[in-house]
Amino acid sequence: MPEMKKDARLTLEVAPADSGVQSGVMHLERSGEHGKLAAPPTPMPVAAYTTPGSNTGGPSGAPRAKLIQEADRAIRGDLEKFPRALQCYDLLSHDQEALANWDMANFITVRKLGYNDHGRVHAWVTAAASLAILELLLESGVRGDVVESGSGEIDDMYAVVILGTMLHDIGNQVHRAGHEAHGVALALPILDRVLGAVYPDISKRTKIRAFILHSINCHDLNPLPLTLEAGITAVADGTDITKGRGRKAYALGSVDIHSISALAVERVTIARGADKPVEIRVMMINSAGLFQVEDTLAKKVINTPLAKYVDLLAYTDETRDSDERVVKKVKLEGREFTNVD
Repeated sequence: MPEMKKDARLTLEVAPADSGVQSGVMHLERSGEHGKLAAPPTPMPVAAYTTPGSNTGGPSGAPRAKLIQEADRAIRGDLEKFPRALQCYDLLSHDQEALANWDMANFITVRKLGYNDHGRVHAWVTAAASLAILELLLESGVRGDVVESGSGEIDDMYAVVILGTMLHDIGNQVHRAGHEAHGVALALPILDRVLGAVYPDISKRTKIRAFILHSINCHDLNPLPLTLEAGITAVADGTDITKGRGRKAYALGSVDIHSISALAVERVTIARGADKPVEIRVMMINSAGLFQVEDTLAKKVINTPLAKYVDLLAYTDETRDSDERVVKKVKLEGREFTNVD
């Protein structure tokens, strides 16, 4: 299967060993005519994205910060023509309550539940993916519900997508169970603060906030998303499945089909489709990755308003003679399998 990256809007992949990014961490790549990265007007401070004991890298969290900064550049490149959405993104990116929410969501999911990243890295990576999807849809003439309802313009549609996607998982800090509804409650004061600075009209501000809250509440298909913008958030969430995302959970002892399958996904590319506006291509080093694609991403394509706009293609790396071994040996300890070196 050829790479077909000419029209790619965003690629999520594992960083090469000599890239300066810790092996197994996803690498953001923008390509195609819309892939020029706009330099941020004010550089994002590394300290704002680094906490001791981060989920990737050592105590300094440098690889994690590098990945977020790459996503930041991609996001700013997409938002440079949309001033309200860009202002919302700037305010949210530096909001101390939001930053703390991402950190605590990650603590509960990674440290207590043994899941993969649900904090700042996931927020920024999925945000970049959501804007790539939105851009392709708009290029094909698809109209979002923000515009169709008369609640706003394309700029406001971008604001809904970026804020909804970045805040969709903060409810995990309460618990994974019911995290969607918890996220809605936790997002309210942040959204009131951010949107209040951008939208002086209370009626419009309330309508924009409603679309964002719907995206947060429906991102995990419980209940199903009803708006195009919520569907974008859900599908973007599903694209964050490369092995860099699953490596930490595996290293912490989570050895199951979820973590093994995640380690088999090498690259996810969001590109212009031949038959539909968006084509999402998943390259696997091992066919075990198909479980991750089916269980996480395909469900979100099928069960959202994006179903008629997205093609999903999963394939193994044809440069390899055979599937790469993901696990060598595991041992049942109590009720769970653990990795045996």
